Amino acid sequence: MADDRMIVGLDIGTTTVTAVVGEYGEENELEIIGMGTAPSHGLRRGVVINIEATLRSVAAAVEATEQMAGREVTAVVTGIAGGHIEGLNSRGVVAVTGKGREITQNDVARVIDAAKAVVIPMDREVIHVIPQEFVVDEQGGIKNPLDMIGVRLEAEVHIITGSVTSAQNLVKCVNRAGFKVNDIVLESLAGGKAVLTTDEQELGVLLIDLGGGTTDILVYREGAPYYTSVLPVGGAQVTGDLSIMLKTPTDAAERIKQDAGCCFMPMVEVGEPVIIPGVGGRPPAAIDRKELCRIIQPRMAEILAMVREKIEPKGYLPHLGAGVVLTGGGALLPGVVELASEIFGTSARIGQPGNLGGIGSVYQTPECSTAVGLVLYAAARGTGVHPAATEDAGDAGVLKGVRRWLRNFFE
Repeated sequence: MADDRMIVGLDIGTTTVTAVVGEYGEENELEIIGMGTAPSHGLRRGVVINIEATLRSVAAAVEATEQMAGREVTAVVTGIAGGHIEGLNSRGVVAVTGKGREITQNDVARVIDAAKAVVIPMDREVIHVIPQEFVVDEQGGIKNPLDMIGVRLEAEVHIITGSVTSAQNLVKCVNRAGFKVNDIVLESLAGGKAVLTTDEQELGVLLIDLGGGTTDILVYREGAPYYTSVLPVGGAQVTGDLSIMLKTPTDAAERIKQDAGCCFMPMVEVGEPVIIPGVGGRPPAAIDRKELCRIIQPRMAEILAMVREKIEPKGYLPHLGAGVVLTGGGALLPGVVELASEIFGTSARIGQPGNLGGIGSVYQTPECSTAVGLVLYAAARGTGVHPAATEDAGDAGVLKGVRRWLRNFFE
């Protein structure tokens, strides 16, 4: 039977599909009770290119999750990524209309509506509108303006948009696999929910989610997102380099990368042999691990340098008081923390979900950050519908959306 107290996060990645089941216990505490993965087929750089292959991968991952959790899955919260994702900051201004100039939820809803009234192309849609701060009569830095007295209310928001067709194809895959999509969440926002602390978000932090086909970028400042972007490169490019240079199939190159790969030369000792399987009846060959690092490090350095090139012109680099947090499957590569610290000139760490009970450490790996984060994100909002979906529900829906935004990001 399906369970109303259950939330399922579905991370449809380029190389792996991961599903995680969270359930509220007797004391209303959220626990992770199941997790399943399946190889991902049908995506390229985070975007669906083969619906049939993708829905089979989704069905396999969810089935594995159902078996572990002992629950039937009917609805999911799914993540979205890909090079089509764009973020922008916007500002809105309204006059306070409440009795006695007291700011009400209606005023907050109106100012957020004003802030998100930006022109976007017809082929794009708004995925998230996230308040950063409010300004009451030129007094800035206000996180929650409700019940304050003022004449003029301003809001600064971060708007995340994506391709309409990419989102529709993602939903279609999940629906055809037999599941309802309750919400679509940007994957880096979900990952941040799972691995970033409140202090890091306040101090300023750069989250880099190193996936197989994409690298997701998210900059937090003063507790709110200020920059989001998705690069159409990831760990698959590293595997491709190894496959070409070592003249070995992609599967073998991936195993070599996972077992012996390193992306920071000072960590590798001379004289560590790595066996490369033979192909077509040829005998296996051996290569020094330092040679392996010489192939991997330039590509990883290039990906991290591309991230730096994205955020540096925006002026965010000096404001990363909490440094860099690396998550996703690529964060498992030895040396990535040291390399990131060198490239960004600040501290770096690996981000992984904390202990939420249930099945214990099974999900406490960087690879599961997005799927666990999707569960946490949906739980924090208290409903399966994102703000954009409340617009047709009238004023009541908008006000509920405002309350969730304020609670989720500023309390």
